[in-house]
Amino acid sequence: MSKKSKYYVVWEGLNPGIYDSWSKCQENIKGYPNAKYKSYPDAESATLAFREGWKSSFKAEQKKVSAKPSSSQGIIMNSISVDAASSGNPGRVEYQGVWTHNKQLIFHQGPFEQGTNNLGEFLALVHALAMLDKKKAYQIPIYSDSKTAQAWVRNKKIKTTLERNNKNAALFELVDRAEKWLKEHEVRNPILKWDTVNWGEIPADFGRK
Repeated sequence: MSKKSKYYVVWEGLNPGIYDSWSKCQENIKGYPNAKYKSYPDAESATLAFREGWKSSFKAEQKKVSAKPSSSQGIIMNSISVDAASSGNPGRVEYQGVWTHNKQLIFHQGPFEQGTNNLGEFLALVHALAMLDKKKAYQIPIYSDSKTAQAWVRNKKIKTTLERNNKNAALFELVDRAEKWLKEHEVRNPILKWDTVNWGEIPADFGRK
């Protein structure tokens, strides 16, 4: 019997429990408001975390982050990395954010129909900015490997040739909200370019290349 590489704990979702694949976990958190979930390397640690509850687990994670060295080979480890993936251009697109030091998932959205990778990268950055702003955690930088998305954030507006339609209405609704957030808030967290050539794929990479 092959060993599972990851287990996913869902504390608050459609069906709380422990799942042995991301797809099963996603089925139980998608569309659930403020779902609480986290991945673990083995069944034992996942079982213990499920018993202790999400508050205990999330507090422990924050302690680990603050205890990490400030940098490693130029990488600021106490940071968030974001990325997007799309199948086709346009095509189905999704995005996520993880802790840089251990690739622990923080948020994931999608997939959305008829989108582009650049739109996903942009939404990932704004999602991370809004989340950190709400927590007033302005000392935490955000890594992105997309120059285009970073430029759109600086300009507080996207620049895309993709036309809106019924299929991508949900995606563009998020884009509109993201632009509105940028116009109403100051971007206080550093946004840094991930050096793929020297560091390899960004920790938030979906691994589909």
